[in-house]
Amino acid sequence: MSIISMIGVAIGTMALVVVLSVINGLEENIRSLYGSFDPEIKIEASNGKSFIMTDSLTQQLNGIEGIDALTEVVEDNALVEYKEAQMIIKIKGVSDNFLRQNQIEHTIIEGDSKLKEGNVNYAILGRSIQLQLSIPMDDEFNAIKIYYPKDVKIGVLDPSKLFKKKSIMPGGVFAIEQQYTESYIFVPLNFALDLFDFGQKRTSLEVKTDEGFKVTEVKDRIASILGKDFKVLNGDEQHASLLRAIKTEKLIVFFVFSFILALASFNIFFALTMLGIEKKKDVAVLYSMGATPKLVKRIFLAEGTIIAFSGAIVGLVLGFVVCLLQQHVGLVSMGMQSSVIDAYPIKMEVTDFIFTAISIIIITFLASYRPAVMSTKVEIANNL
Repeated sequence: MSIISMIGVAIGTMALVVVLSVINGLEENIRSLYGSFDPEIKIEASNGKSFIMTDSLTQQLNGIEGIDALTEVVEDNALVEYKEAQMIIKIKGVSDNFLRQNQIEHTIIEGDSKLKEGNVNYAILGRSIQLQLSIPMDDEFNAIKIYYPKDVKIGVLDPSKLFKKKSIMPGGVFAIEQQYTESYIFVPLNFALDLFDFGQKRTSLEVKTDEGFKVTEVKDRIASILGKDFKVLNGDEQHASLLRAIKTEKLIVFFVFSFILALASFNIFFALTMLGIEKKKDVAVLYSMGATPKLVKRIFLAEGTIIAFSGAIVGLVLGFVVCLLQQHVGLVSMGMQSSVIDAYPIKMEVTDFIFTAISIIIITFLASYRPAVMSTKVEIANNL
C-alpha cells in the first residue's frame, strides 16, 4: 500500500514538472517568434491610431540616451492586386533605418531584404501573401498594385476617384509566424505616406536600444519624456493579453495537477489508516512502555512524510530526466508539418520545482494528519 502511494505521488509530481516546463517552453518560443518581428520598444498614441510627428518630438527622442535606431512607421489596411489575384492585407511603411533593427533580414527566404534601390521602391512581403497571389520574385514586368480608399465627398460616382492606386515591385519574401506572413507587406515610408496621404502622421515609432543599455531603462526614459499622450511598450507589453493568457493557463494547470496530487495523496491517507488499524497492538505496547500520544502521532506523520518525500524525489528526478530528453532528443513532436519547431519546447525553471515540492509538503501533511491523530486513540487494555 505504501509503495502504491509512493508511485502515485511520483507520477503526479513528474507530470506536473513536465507540463509546467512545456508551458514555459511555449511561452519562450512565442517571445522569440514575436521578437523577430516586433521592436524592442514601440511608441504609440494613447488615443487614436496615429499622431503627428513634429520636429520637437523628433528632437526629444534623439536626445534620449540609449536609443540606437528610431524607425518611423505608418500602417493601415489596403487592397493588394497582382495580375488577377486580390487580397486585403496590412501595408507597413517604414523609414530607411528599419533594416538596422535586425528583425526581417534573417527571415528572408527568397529575394533580397531591400526596400529601395536607387529610385525604385521594393516591397518585402510575407510568404503566405506570395503564395496566395502567386507572385514570383523574378518577374520584372508585373508590379504589385495597391489600392487605398480616399476620403471622398458624398456624390462621387467615378470609381477611379474612390481609391488611390500605387505600384511597387516585389523585392523579398519573409517567413516568421503565420499571423505575420499572411498579413504584412513592408514598403518604404515615403511610398506609404503618399499612398495613405498621411503627411506628418505616424501610427507608431519603433526603437532599437544601444548596446550596453537595458530596454526597461530606455523605455522608462522615453515614457517620462513623452508623458501620457503616448504608450511606450516593451516586447512583452506589445502582446500583454497573449502572455497573460499563457501565465493564467500555467496557474490553472498548476492547481489542476495539484488537485490530482491531492487525489493521489488519498492513498497515503488510506495507507496510514490501515497501518494504524494493523499496528494497534504495537501502539498499545508503546503506551505501556511510557510513550505519549504525541510521540505516536509523530511516528505516523513521519511514515506519511517518508512515503510522500520518496515519491516526490523520484517524481522530480524523473520529470527532470524527461525534460532533458525532450530538450535534446525531442521525445514528443508537435505533429504539424508546417510548425516552426519540430518538438514541444521545454524550459525548466527552478521555481516550478520549488513550488511543486511545497505543494507536495502541504498536501502530504493534510493527508497524514487525520490518520496520525486516529492512531493515537488506542486503549491499552483492549489491545494487549
